[in-house]
Amino acid sequence: MQRTYILEAGAIREAETPTANILIFIRPTAEEMRELSTTHGIDEHNLNSALDPDELGRLEIEDNHNVVIIKRPKNYCTDDNFLFQVSSFGCFLFADKLIIVMPEDIQTLWSKQFKKIRTLPDALLKIVYGTISHFLSHLKIISLLTDSIEEKIDTAVGNKYLQNMFSLEKSLVFYFNGIHSNAMLFEKIRNNAGRIGFTEDNLEVLEDIMIDNNQCLKQAEISTNIISGIMSTHASIVGNNLNATIHRLTFITTVFMPLTLIASIGGMSEWTMMTETMGWPLSYGILLVGMVGVGFLMYFLLKRFTRTQRRVDGRGRRKEKEKKAEE
Repeated sequence: MQRTYILEAGAIREAETPTANILIFIRPTAEEMRELSTTHGIDEHNLNSALDPDELGRLEIEDNHNVVIIKRPKNYCTDDNFLFQVSSFGCFLFADKLIIVMPEDIQTLWSKQFKKIRTLPDALLKIVYGTISHFLSHLKIISLLTDSIEEKIDTAVGNKYLQNMFSLEKSLVFYFNGIHSNAMLFEKIRNNAGRIGFTEDNLEVLEDIMIDNNQCLKQAEISTNIISGIMSTHASIVGNNLNATIHRLTFITTVFMPLTLIASIGGMSEWTMMTETMGWPLSYGILLVGMVGVGFLMYFLLKRFTRTQRRVDGRGRRKEKEKKAEE
């Protein structure tokens, strides 16, 4: 799909192809790819790089145009299951036109930022600045989702919310790499500003872009560390809760093991034979009293053992702390 615009009087508006100097190709067909390669002289490798989601941000200076491959957030949909991914798109800056090739439709030229644009390099820088705003808006959404999921993890029974948190953590890794790749790209653009044809005003805008991109990079890094900390903390909590549950189950099982043995003996015909002179009410009454007594005895013995073990563990931890303090 192709869209055409013209830059005039400091603004961008739609125009017919013969007069347009900004061409946008969205998911270009094979025929459009051939047109870009033959009519406009764009290398096929650079065209494929613009549509490759794994392509890193880079700058290529060709004979009659400059190639800028930029990383940006991929449009999110509910089927992605909390996984935010990054994509790439290419800007091909000629002396008299700007060609943009992207794998999916994004609102590139409709934001409020696209005002007071005098030249095509101005339009390119505005587009680049739009990707930073796009990253920042997605990072805010990820932060809100993290807070919401964190509140639900403690009360959840299954692993659904932990999996969602893992997807967000993975997303931030993608975003951090994409933003860092753009940072390297902006450095290259600044170093080659003269060859690209940037003016002093363009360089000032580029400096602002680099500052905002570094802040975006820091925010992505902080968000990544926060989610990593949350995942580690909740993993420890789940592990401690599991240990406590296993401890209780072991405690209960140990108490009932001798009772099971006694109940098994009492259920055999030999017990009836041995106690037939007493009568079954008395014999089974003795059996029940014995079981209750054994149960309480096991309970108190295990309680005492647990307290002793905790005191021993506490002394061991104190000794380790003293040893570390001495070192």
